[in-house]
Amino acid sequence: MLTTGAAHAETVTIAALGDSLTAGYGLRQGDGFVPQLQSWLDAQGADVTLINAGVSGDTTAGGLSRVTWTLTPEVDAMIVALGGNDYLRGLDPAVSRANLDGILAEGEAAGVDVLLVGLKSGSNYGPDYKSEFDQMYGDLAAKYGVSVYADFFDGVRMAAGTQAGIADYMQADGIHPNAQGVAVIVAAIGPRVLQLVTDAQDGLAQAVGLD
Repeated sequence: MLTTGAAHAETVTIAALGDSLTAGYGLRQGDGFVPQLQSWLDAQGADVTLINAGVSGDTTAGGLSRVTWTLTPEVDAMIVALGGNDYLRGLDPAVSRANLDGILAEGEAAGVDVLLVGLKSGSNYGPDYKSEFDQMYGDLAAKYGVSVYADFFDGVRMAAGTQAGIADYMQADGIHPNAQGVAVIVAAIGPRVLQLVTDAQDGLAQAVGLD
């Protein structure tokens, strides 16, 4: 059950801004990231509603183009999980960084709490690309004072134990998690999202003078 933070009456609304990993590509409706995360949070007693703002194929540029109208007045917090398609297309990490910077700036302007979810790139574009891509998430989180979760796939790696074992948690394309993969991803990231809920609840309480 939810035990951290004050127990406030306000339901927190979180928009999950992302790509196919957020949208639930290749999975039944209830098996995607957002539905499974919603169920996990419900089981913890969190008073929260998740909005699936994931669009398959979206890049950071696509996320930037959508963030303003995603942050409707009822949204209290945002999960940002973008960058995978930038990497798959070999886009300049400087461009991806600038787009994520713009998204976080919009979140700051809207006064919402943010969890930035990173992604570890491979080495196929060389060490300089990998370093620049992987570091942008932590750098931007520090710049805006938001929480960062290093890698969307951390739960899969922990559950698999070995590189070969990762296949058991992935769809045939090797890019998207299967339902079991989403479950371990949610279990790993869930506590961080729970903290996001608590932070947003505290902010709501302060806004109405309850604290």
